[in-house]
Amino acid sequence: MSTASALSVALLLTVSACGDDASDGAAETPAAASVAGVTITRDAALHAALPEQIRTAGVVRVATDVPYAPFEMFVTEGKPELTGLDYDLGQALGAKLGVKFAFTPQKFDGIVPAIQAGKFDAAMSAMTDNKERQAVVDFVDYSVSGSGIMVVKGNPEKITTLNDLCGKKTAVQAATNQLELLQEHQAQCKAAGKAEIGIQTFPKDSDAQLALRSGKVVAQVQTKPAAGWTAKTADNGSAFEVVDDPAAAGGYGASPNGIAVSKKLPQLSDAIQKALQALIDDGTATKIFDMYGVASIAVKEATKNAAVD
Repeated sequence: MSTASALSVALLLTVSACGDDASDGAAETPAAASVAGVTITRDAALHAALPEQIRTAGVVRVATDVPYAPFEMFVTEGKPELTGLDYDLGQALGAKLGVKFAFTPQKFDGIVPAIQAGKFDAAMSAMTDNKERQAVVDFVDYSVSGSGIMVVKGNPEKITTLNDLCGKKTAVQAATNQLELLQEHQAQCKAAGKAEIGIQTFPKDSDAQLALRSGKVVAQVQTKPAAGWTAKTADNGSAFEVVDDPAAAGGYGASPNGIAVSKKLPQLSDAIQKALQALIDDGTATKIFDMYGVASIAVKEATKNAAVD
């Protein structure tokens, strides 16, 4: 995959246990792991709090749908080794808990049923926490993300909020939540006495990006994680930047994303929540998110089942 470039390979090298890690039976866990330049060691109390079956196996079986940049990617197309935000965060959590987080690719619509069937213990796949899914899995929420604005490096039009797009040509992929966001914002432009946003739709996100690069539009609206990753990697970070609106830190229309955990393993979700909070408190989580250009979507408190609708 094009986004899983040399940077992804470099990032993967910071993780001591990597690749397509699915395994049956007990797994040997390293004494420590290095993720995002941080050495993470096992917390004995958190390890003891794990369900007995997880401690005995030494592994948490994790489902993930690959690729979905920057959360999960292949290091090299056609090869099984994985990288990405979810993968690296999983390795950090595993090191803190003293078990291996073994990732196995699984089609997204089959992830929750597979957890229910006992094939997996958990899933890390940029999964939106919502009430419908909470009925069958528990979530440990680690990010909040929505739509973001990407502009060319230097932000020559001084775009700071959605209101600044009023009267300006803006690129967006057709048939997306981001298109609906711009269409709904037209009323606010009108109420402010400004011209409507000059919405330019494109069949693919890459086409919208090309329009921004060539100056045909002044901004592109896409998911904030995608915008952050593109800004981080395109032309080694010299082509684009993301607008960070303080009123919408995780993006517009943001919703929580969580690690889905089997309801049969409440001790596992509790231990993951505590391990995640420890990684937040010592700054490791921020460093992992920042590697992928999405520090703004990281939560400051690890919550469970945060979605209310």
